[in-house]
Amino acid sequence: MTTQPTSGLPPSIRISRRDAARLDALLESPQWQHDPAADALIGELARAEVVDDAEMPADVVGMHARVECIDEHSGERHELTLVFPHEADVGAGRISVLAPVGSALLGLSVGQSIDWATPQGRTLRLRVTGVQPAA
Repeated sequence: MTTQPTSGLPPSIRISRRDAARLDALLESPQWQHDPAADALIGELARAEVVDDAEMPADVVGMHARVECIDEHSGERHELTLVFPHEADVGAGRISVLAPVGSALLGLSVGQSIDWATPQGRTLRLRVTGVQPAA
């Protein structure tokens, strides 16, 4: 079951104060100014509820969290770790927060879903099934 609102709006998201500060600093870098990938992340951060680190639920996707998700259309399962751009390695399952799927998953809780268009033009409905927070 998805917790995505029926209004067509994206699901509510939460981000830790520490992650919000680190992502804001990343986005202030001249390298990411006027970049469409950065614009998508800015939009996600703008709608996020920022919570104190100590109050951040363990089942929310944050930076360096290991995420298990399933494509509700195909049943295909994915495991990835959400990382900063310089740490990304798709082959090792480390997905940049600036990749469309990375910014889409940021802040989601277990059970929440989000639609994501792949570079090949397919639409996936990814539902978060598990989160292992960063150590």
